[in-house]
Amino acid sequence: MSETNVQRRALLIALAAVVAPGASHAAGPGSKKVPAEVWKDPQCGCCKDWVAHLESNGFAVTVHETGNTAARARLGVAEKYGSCHTAAIGGYAIEGHVPAREIHRLLREKPAAIGLAGPGMPLGSPGMDGAAYGGRKHAFDVVLLAKDGSGKVYQHYEGNKS
Repeated sequence: MSETNVQRRALLIALAAVVAPGASHAAGPGSKKVPAEVWKDPQCGCCKDWVAHLESNGFAVTVHETGNTAARARLGVAEKYGSCHTAAIGGYAIEGHVPAREIHRLLREKPAAIGLAGPGMPLGSPGMDGAAYGGRKHAFDVVLLAKDGSGKVYQHYEGNKS
């Protein structure tokens, strides 16, 4: 191999080492992570798992370990849609165990809405899908929250019989 080829190869290897960590990123190569703020109880394990779900799907999460009641009220999410954590992402409120897929969809579609909710704590939803739940999945809806306080199904997820 000529000296020029060796130098080129060394340069390509060095470049790959710099680029590779971002290349496997869930949001795509060169993508910037989407900022997210999450309010949760400091003792809640499923909330930590949901935050990890967001982080592995292209979100840069800042966590506030203060509970989420005040954040939910401030962001305009009705109590009937409540869950154990609340997030602010891209100008929208995200309440509960909403899959990252639906959050990305919301940010693409940009509807005139308060945000999304995954009311309650359905088994099988992100954060409620760990080994402790034995593969059980409850059917649940992700609800698009309208500014008038109403909601409509944005995405339905099937459960299983386990």
